[in-house]
Amino acid sequence: MKGNYSTIPAPASSFKHLLRAALQRPSRWLELHRQRRQLASLSDATLHDLGLSRADIHQESERHFWDDPLHK
Repeated sequence: MKGNYSTIPAPASSFKHLLRAALQRPSRWLELHRQRRQLASLSDATLHDLGLSRADIHQESERHFWDDPLHK
């Protein structure tokens, strides 16, 4: 019918999506690890300027690399 379309993804595009996600996830984990390491190395004065405490940074840096706040 006119105006109707299928919401079922084509198998090829679904596979491409899964493959892309599988390749991007380790890259994201590496980036999270790097950012958390950088946060932990900031000086107390810089943390104060950012409005963060050393305890906040310790809590964030102790999170696992796969604990991504953007993918909850």
